[in-house]
Amino acid sequence: NGPRLWGQVMPILVLLLYIAFVGTPMLVAAVNAVLDALGLDPIRTRDFPLIWRAILALMIGYSAFIAEVFRAGIQAVDKGQIEAAEALGMGPWLRFRLIIFPQALRTILPPLGNDFIAMIKDSSLVSVLGVADITQLGKVYASGSFRFFETYNVVALLYLVMTISLSLLLRRFERRTRIESH
Repeated sequence: NGPRLWGQVMPILVLLLYIAFVGTPMLVAAVNAVLDALGLDPIRTRDFPLIWRAILALMIGYSAFIAEVFRAGIQAVDKGQIEAAEALGMGPWLRFRLIIFPQALRTILPPLGNDFIAMIKDSSLVSVLGVADITQLGKVYASGSFRFFETYNVVALLYLVMTISLSLLLRRFERRTRIESH
């Protein structure tokens, strides 16, 4: 329950802004303290590009969700399966690779796919930082051409194609893992 705390307490947009404008300067200050102790030149906060700040924020925000998905999937494997693998003399790594992970993967795939699709959709939020993503490029084009309807229809279509494609790919992969296990 703890790892989902970020998503329950703080919206991704707030986390994105916090990492970009509070976390990064703190990180740069910590790095500069180390560099100063080593007698090296300091770095500037503006040397840390906004795209990397956005990637870091999405990574932090979604890592908790993805870790929870993997934890739940691994814990869903029947203990009898693990005990049987131990009885056969399998070591921890072999047990995980041949018994636990293949079974957990079937449980993990649907929520993991949902999290990846949500991340694709939430990536549009990086446009508030001025990062040149699809949404920002659409906003810049629409404000210059005054073709808001057409531009945002294309942006929406691009996100729709990305999310539907990922959904179909994941569904195919789920079906394939289900067939191979039976």
